[in-house]
Amino acid sequence: MEDLESGLENEKRGRLQYSLEYNFRSQEVGVKQAADLKAMDSGGTSDPYVIVYLTSDMRKKYESKVYRKTLNPVFNETFTFQVRNMSESTLVMQIYDFNRFAKHDIIGEVRLPLGDFDLQHVIEQWQELTAASKMEQERLGEICFSLRYIPSTSKLTVVILEAKKLKRMDSSGLSDPFVKVQLILNKKKWKKKKTGVKKSTLSPYFNEAFTFDVPFNQIQNIDLVISVWDHDKVTKNQQIGKVFLGCRATGNQLRHWSDMLANPPLAGIPCTHLRPPSWCFSTDQSHSISSPACI
Repeated sequence: MEDLESGLENEKRGRLQYSLEYNFRSQEVGVKQAADLKAMDSGGTSDPYVIVYLTSDMRKKYESKVYRKTLNPVFNETFTFQVRNMSESTLVMQIYDFNRFAKHDIIGEVRLPLGDFDLQHVIEQWQELTAASKMEQERLGEICFSLRYIPSTSKLTVVILEAKKLKRMDSSGLSDPFVKVQLILNKKKWKKKKTGVKKSTLSPYFNEAFTFDVPFNQIQNIDLVISVWDHDKVTKNQQIGKVFLGCRATGNQLRHWSDMLANPPLAGIPCTHLRPPSWCFSTDQSHSISSPACI
C-alpha cells in the first residue's frame, strides 16, 4: 500500500508556468500556461481551469476560464492579492478538470511559500504539478439548484433544491440554514428573495422556486448570487458560503450560466461547492469572451 500511495504521489501531472511580481504590499500572480497535463477524461484529454489563492487569506480565491479538451491550455490571466505578511503566506495554484455533471477532479497544484522568493524582480518560471494537499481546505458544503431563462417572457427562474454537508455553525453541531437569491445589475444590488429557514440540519431540502423579471437586453449585465445563511434569533445571521453566476463569472459558474442561456428549458445543475463569504471573482470582462452565449 505504501508503494502504491507513493506511486500516486509521484505520478506525472504536468507543468505550470507562472509569474510573480511584488509591488509594495501587492502581489501580482500571472498564470501563463500549462503543459503535458494528466488526461482526466475518457477521451484522453481534460477541460482544465485554475484556482488561485493565498493560505493566509483563503476567503479570497480567483478562478480562471475553462479550456475545453486540451492538455496544454494557455491561460494568460493575472490576479492581484494584498499580502500582509510575506513570510507566512503560501501561494497555491490548483488545476482542476471541469466536469459538467459530476464533481470536478483536481489534476495537481503548485505551492509557493512567498517568504522563500526574492521578489525584487519579476519571476517567471515553470514548475511540476504535485498531488493536492488537503491541509487547509475548509468544507463549507454544497448547494443544488436549477436555472431557466425565457427571453420571450423575460422570466428568470431559480429553483433552490437542496444543500448538502453544510458547515456547522451552532454549538449543537448543526445549523439553521436558509438561502438568499440576489440579482446584481451593473454591479449594484437590484432584486432579492429568500427561502424559509430549515431548523437543525446540515442537509436541508428546500425545493423553492423564485422568478424574476429580467429584460433580455439586461441579462448580460446580471450577476446572480446564491448564498447560504445560518439563521440566529439572538445574534446576527451568519453567512456560510455563496456561489456567483453570470457573464462576469469564471470557470464552471460561467459555464452553468452559458448553458442556461443556450438551453431555455429548465437546466439542472450538479451540486456546486460553496465559496467563502468574502470570495471574489475576477471582474475582468475578457472572461466572458470564451462563452458564445455571453457575447
